[in-house]
Amino acid sequence: MASKKSNKKATKKVVKAATKVAKKNPALFVIIVILVICLGVGGFFAYKYVIEPRMNNNEPTSSQRSTYIGDSAAMDINFLELGNKYTGDSTFIKAGDTDILIDAGSRQNSATTIANFIDNYCTDGVLEYVIATHAHQDHIAGFVGSNSDQGILKRYKIDTLIDFSLTNATSAIYNNYVSLRDEKVASGDIAHHYTANDCIQGNNGAKRIYQLGEGMTMEILDQKFYRETTSDENDYSVCVLFTQANNHYLFTGDLEKDGEKSLVALNSLPEVELFKGGHHGSYTANTDALLNVIKPKTICICCCAGSEEYTSDVDNMFPAQAAINRMGKWTDKIYVTTLMKDYKNGVYESMNGNINFHCDKGKEYTVKGSNNSTILKDTEWFKNNRTWPNS
Repeated sequence: MASKKSNKKATKKVVKAATKVAKKNPALFVIIVILVICLGVGGFFAYKYVIEPRMNNNEPTSSQRSTYIGDSAAMDINFLELGNKYTGDSTFIKAGDTDILIDAGSRQNSATTIANFIDNYCTDGVLEYVIATHAHQDHIAGFVGSNSDQGILKRYKIDTLIDFSLTNATSAIYNNYVSLRDEKVASGDIAHHYTANDCIQGNNGAKRIYQLGEGMTMEILDQKFYRETTSDENDYSVCVLFTQANNHYLFTGDLEKDGEKSLVALNSLPEVELFKGGHHGSYTANTDALLNVIKPKTICICCCAGSEEYTSDVDNMFPAQAAINRMGKWTDKIYVTTLMKDYKNGVYESMNGNINFHCDKGKEYTVKGSNNSTILKDTEWFKNNRTWPNS
């Protein structure tokens, strides 16, 4: 009761003082009122869109991503061919002045191929962000490298490395990756190392969202297999959403159907301008549960089309007929890096080649292949091996 009375007295004093100011100097009174209103509104938006999201480690939420809209820098997303007959993933992204590498497959000798491409963009020997999505060889072998092909973790200094939270892996490649990673963390060549779950939980300075530059963010998306074990190594994949002004670009590693279901359940996913085809265009990924939410406008697939590396069933060779049936509901702008000619003899050639997705200021974008820019359904391989789904 005493506090209420004191509050009333204080309020009366403020009103009385304001009235005196208004009578003596009306112009000054108006200026003070405007300043108070501006400070109040500014404080509200600062708390709502900056302080509160950071406190909750969700900066910004999916519905708040548009608060970064403005003049954003250019973004180049490059899906790389990897210099051998094996399917694998490696994507190099230049976001303004920020260098980002997601995965470094497909084999240890891919390290040189990847580095030769990166060096066209990265001139200071530092990768600001590196993401290793999961522990399969076709995603991490190039990080390790070999005696003749120096690995990515040895070639560059890394500011922030984010990798998988869980794994069932016991392979030599995985063990070498962990040893080299930990060695580089200890030496300071890797300044910060976090798992995906660290980013979701905000552990040890990790964040869910990283500001890349003007109008651009990188968000580590949540999914349950950061915390729950599974027999499918692919479902441990780190998932990432890039936002450039109003545009969104989604990467899901080799996430399979259970992981995709979890990804949809635990995130407010936007429609995306670009989707890196899940699990190299496998029929076990790229489910309607995900695609019907993200409604991709462009899909880029890292694989050797028609390779028998994983199956002799032509329909299930990457990119699989079932995946194309589901993707084709949303877009025919599907691009593929490589074409297998003769797997047994290691003969392959570029389909689109290195695929470059370029966007200035989050507006119009272009997709170009180093070999050609022909969409998948117009290629000879597609005409001979796949059918386009009925609309």
